[in-house]
Amino acid sequence: MAAWAGAELSALTPLRALWLTLAAAFLLALLLQLVPPGLLPSCALFQDLIRYGKTKSRASLRPAVCLSFDVPKRYFSHFYMVSVLWNGFLIWCLTQSLFMGVPFPYWLHALLRILGTVQFRGGELALSAFLVLVFLWLHSLRRLFECFYVSVFSSAVIHIVQYCFGLVYYVLVGLTVLSQVPMDGRNVYVIGKNLLMQARWFHILGMMMFIWSSVHQYKCHVILGNLRKNKAGVIIHCNHRIPFGDWFEYVSSPNYLAELMIYISMAVTFGFHNLTWWLVVTYVFFSQALCAFLSHRFYQSKFVSYPKHRKAFLPFLF
Repeated sequence: MAAWAGAELSALTPLRALWLTLAAAFLLALLLQLVPPGLLPSCALFQDLIRYGKTKSRASLRPAVCLSFDVPKRYFSHFYMVSVLWNGFLIWCLTQSLFMGVPFPYWLHALLRILGTVQFRGGELALSAFLVLVFLWLHSLRRLFECFYVSVFSSAVIHIVQYCFGLVYYVLVGLTVLSQVPMDGRNVYVIGKNLLMQARWFHILGMMMFIWSSVHQYKCHVILGNLRKNKAGVIIHCNHRIPFGDWFEYVSSPNYLAELMIYISMAVTFGFHNLTWWLVVTYVFFSQALCAFLSHRFYQSKFVSYPKHRKAFLPFLF
């Protein structure tokens, strides 16, 4: 039995393979940015695909073909709209199954099986997955609120490929969470008669880390938004300025660092040992590190007085 469990743990499911591939792709992209300029030939399309917003080159310096694939950066709100609706639906399906014994829809169960879900029992995964799915939904709802009422978007753009990836991402990450639910056929398997019997110390720790990380990310987005407003809260410009306060005293992109911490809090909620979710965290780490590194370079190139002690992503390290 132990050997079977070990084999199951190490199985490379389609979901794990996908997240591993994404993590490797963003690691490679980050490493290529660390190579000194001139050692590798420049590729305009590659740079256009990994940069967005302020880190993109000015329109006059980009090939005309790249400009035709631009969409406004403010479309970020679409990602969170999709996430709130889709992951809200997944929460509803999981809640129905957990508390009312309603089986998952056939098509959803079939999709989860295709992605690599297996029939298994044990652990605290039912409560863990429920909490993580709720965290993901709350995170998306907050980010949607920030897009409408906190952030101040300029005329900055993103590539249409980045836009499509963002739409698919939150659908995929919700399915990843749901795939970790222990199943018995199309029904969720729950140890004992009460879901709360599965509560463990790491659920509380994960919840505390999620709240802490979310609060700091919100503060950072407020700081960035206020840079373009006057004291009365009226938008007066869309220029870039040096942000100060909270985690900005340590890194250039604390909002990206907080994003990583939010996903780590979910890994803690899963009990530290969920390999599939750690692959998601690995992807988030490299993708956010790449964005943070490009932003750090932008700030350094634009502001001569930019604080020398600030790192790009990880305080005191990188």
